[in-house]
Amino acid sequence: MKPRDPGRVTRDSAGRADMHPSGAAAASNAVFARSRFRPSAARAGGFTLIELVAVVILIGIALSVAAFSFTRSLDSAKVQAATRDLVAALRYTRGQAIVTGKQAALDLDIQSNTYQAPRKPVVKLPEDMQMVLLTAQSEQTSQTSGRIRFFPDGASTGGHVAVRMGEREWHVNVSWLTGRVSREEVKP
Repeated sequence: MKPRDPGRVTRDSAGRADMHPSGAAAASNAVFARSRFRPSAARAGGFTLIELVAVVILIGIALSVAAFSFTRSLDSAKVQAATRDLVAALRYTRGQAIVTGKQAALDLDIQSNTYQAPRKPVVKLPEDMQMVLLTAQSEQTSQTSGRIRFFPDGASTGGHVAVRMGEREWHVNVSWLTGRVSREEVKP
């Protein structure tokens, strides 16, 4: 059996010993150092196909969640804007009754999805929105239309208008005694 070659020993300027393997030991150490500390040429260039597919799938999931959230927010914003405009039209109508000293009415047509304040153009809600009107029987002009009337003292015939779009719903309420107009979101 051949004794193991310990290699050669050198000393640095401080006198410390430094072992340098020789022969087969040096060759195996060089292979070990190369494989452990340096990536192979094939691995150094990029990512594996599995890694790329995983990233693309994660990006797709994130985009679909964001799109769904954005769509719901957009629907909610549309319904809020429509009910704010309806509240403004009702308050305008009440103000006109008080200022002119004469009755004023906001006309609503459920079938055509429109409403009109006195001396203002007709406002049409988006096609995918629905209105439901609850008002005094004397203010129903047909099966699909009616009005909410305000008096010179600010009082009204009262009523309730629901505006729906998908799962979102807002209620616009008009108090018969005071004519006060308010709106509230109905939580699904």
